[in-house]
Amino acid sequence: MTAILKIENLKKNFGTIEALKGVSLSIKRGEIFGLLGPNGAGKSTLINILAGLSRRDSGVVDVDGFDVTKDYIQTRQLLGVVHQEIISDGFFDIESILKYQSGYYGIADNQERITEILHKLGLTEYKNRKVSQLSGGMKRRLLIAKALVHNPQVLVLDEPTAGVDVELRQSLWKYVRELNSKGTTILLTTHYIEEAEELCDRIGIINHGEMVTIDETRLLVEKLGSKKLDIRFKKQHESLPDHFESLKPELFENGKRWRFTIDKEGLSIREILQKLEEAGFIYCDLWTEEGDLEDVFINFTNK
Repeated sequence: MTAILKIENLKKNFGTIEALKGVSLSIKRGEIFGLLGPNGAGKSTLINILAGLSRRDSGVVDVDGFDVTKDYIQTRQLLGVVHQEIISDGFFDIESILKYQSGYYGIADNQERITEILHKLGLTEYKNRKVSQLSGGMKRRLLIAKALVHNPQVLVLDEPTAGVDVELRQSLWKYVRELNSKGTTILLTTHYIEEAEELCDRIGIINHGEMVTIDETRLLVEKLGSKKLDIRFKKQHESLPDHFESLKPELFENGKRWRFTIDKEGLSIREILQKLEEAGFIYCDLWTEEGDLEDVFINFTNK
């Protein structure tokens, strides 16, 4: 599958601060790509450069073969960007805003597309309502509607569900999946790691302005996600031998149940049980829980 977005050795400094230190990644046409990282890692800086709101210091940033600076007209047509910040459009109503937004892309009559987007985002009954009368969640939907009026090939979502309720979050992700099924490529940043794990085909983790890993979501979890092992003992144990400290033991049920974190490089379950038996710890039950993307994120960012 060909890449629709290509970033190579992208660098950006703000004074003495290195926001991006040679970031490289490519996003395949038609995939949902998740960009994860702690606050200040460089996610929004990368997106602002992609959207033309900030100038890179060096590096390549191409959208479908067009440079974001030299070919800005073409790249603006290809991209729809939803930023974190909720920007007010004063006292215009929703439908008028979407008509004006269409005009920015040279689309004179876009009513059919506007009507479709209003319906998909649950904004139809609010279309004549002014922005100042909207809730935070409705304003968030409006931002997404504005990004979609020109039917972009790539939709960039920077923390799109920050501060919205669960119902709205679920409806937005349903629409994102629908857009993707019709061919729209999605670049997503989110602090809700469970969303990234459920939605994204691949994940890139950025930390301190550097890409620390990129891989398929499933493979990342398999390779680096830790496993939890819960063991219930026949009697209480307030402490364990020192050589179990690397397993980060957690105490439950006043010492009758212990939870261990098993990394790919560490002891196997069989080895753990054998060492417990050798130390005189008799267990009566055990169960495991597979790791998830949060474990991977913590491994790479220590956050």
